Amino acid sequence: MPAAKHTPPPTPQERAALGRKARTAAPRSSHAEFVPARDRPDVVDVVEEQSANRVPELVPIRYGRMTESPFRFYRGAAGVMAMDLADTPRSGLRAQLCGDAHLLNFRLLASPERHLMFDINDFDETLPGPWEWDVKRLSASLVIAARANGFGTKERAGIVRAAVRSYRERMRTYAGMTNLAVWYTRFEEQWVREQLTEKVGARGRRRWTEAAEKARTRDNLQAFGKLTEVVGGERRLAADPPLIVPLTDLLDDATRVRLEGQLTRLITRYGRTLQSDRRALLQQYRPVGMARKVVGVGSVGTRCWIVLMLGKDDEDPLILQAKEAGPSVLEPYCGAGGHRTEGERVVAGQRLMQATSDIFLGWERVDGLDGRRRDFYVRQLRDWKGIAEPQLMLPEGMRAFGELCGATLARAHARSGDRIAIAAYLGGGDVFDRALAHFAELYADQNEKDFDALSKAVRTGRVKAESA
Repeated sequence: MPAAKHTPPPTPQERAALGRKARTAAPRSSHAEFVPARDRPDVVDVVEEQSANRVPELVPIRYGRMTESPFRFYRGAAGVMAMDLADTPRSGLRAQLCGDAHLLNFRLLASPERHLMFDINDFDETLPGPWEWDVKRLSASLVIAARANGFGTKERAGIVRAAVRSYRERMRTYAGMTNLAVWYTRFEEQWVREQLTEKVGARGRRRWTEAAEKARTRDNLQAFGKLTEVVGGERRLAADPPLIVPLTDLLDDATRVRLEGQLTRLITRYGRTLQSDRRALLQQYRPVGMARKVVGVGSVGTRCWIVLMLGKDDEDPLILQAKEAGPSVLEPYCGAGGHRTEGERVVAGQRLMQATSDIFLGWERVDGLDGRRRDFYVRQLRDWKGIAEPQLMLPEGMRAFGELCGATLARAHARSGDRIAIAAYLGGGDVFDRALAHFAELYADQNEKDFDALSKAVRTGRVKAESA
């Protein structure tokens, strides 16, 4: 029987030619365009549709947070932007997307080796799709944040162009690297600090140092001290309604016992998705308390549970977060991801895009939870997480931070997409950089209109909003 013939993979030269050819279908300058579709749905209807499957009593908190500012609205409107991006030019080249790559989803976090890293942090919407969409979401977020700080038009354009240039130049660097070299690339905090030294003043360097030091204190012990209390000699999760509500305060006894059993099984069964050594570590802990938690802006109203686990004694804590995973907002425009559950989609995307991930990151599907089948992904609640504060940034600081985000996003895309083709498409000039600076301004205008529409809906009573 003759041996099967194998089609040789395309050469680097062929991959580069593919990228350059893509400019014909989608010229780089065309990415400057943004015109809302004529039949664009009412944005309040879009936001409400996303809220339909969420915990009803928490939805007003989501609207309350989204109407605090245009940037807060943007954080909760990944689905709105996905709808808009579907009508924009695309090169035809794909990568694993974050799906919500705004600037606050780039932050400090811990590696399993206990090194402080800079990476993407949010993967609820991750899915393969047009790589340009993540870059556009990052770019628009920078303009929206810069407007909130009162930065001028030229300053905003400089910030976006620097971030996109960083993405483009990094992708061109990755195109020349070996597969393993790309895979092993990571941005440790010390390297980031060195990069920032020449780009920000003493104030910026001081803020970065403070942020890194603070991140190292935001660990499981800090969360343990902040989120728990001793009642009747027993350690339990402390109530902070409506943001944190223990099951004992949330449900009647019969319903609580049933839900506790379901969540205990979730934690036990999800361990099968961990590496064997990490599964063995998980088995050394026992659950002693559970609570519902409100998280983020766009995620408010999704079912999110925190589980207090104790190890060798009452001072050996592990706090896990089990967060509901629904379909990605990208799915209507990019297709399904091919995973068996939405939790697996989130975890697989995170592991593919991040340089290093939480050792307790895994997933599970639960039947009968809240009366229906639901997918969850699980991770540590807090493990050395440091988040940017754009409202405190000067123009040079936001520019430097944008460059760091652009480089990080390029590395994430290079792990899954055709980095050689993408790099060839982008080229060595600044055509794409300038195009996205223009796009970001146009989309920031649209975001402000959408923010005003939701704010009006709150004022007129069409939707209810609460502060929390």
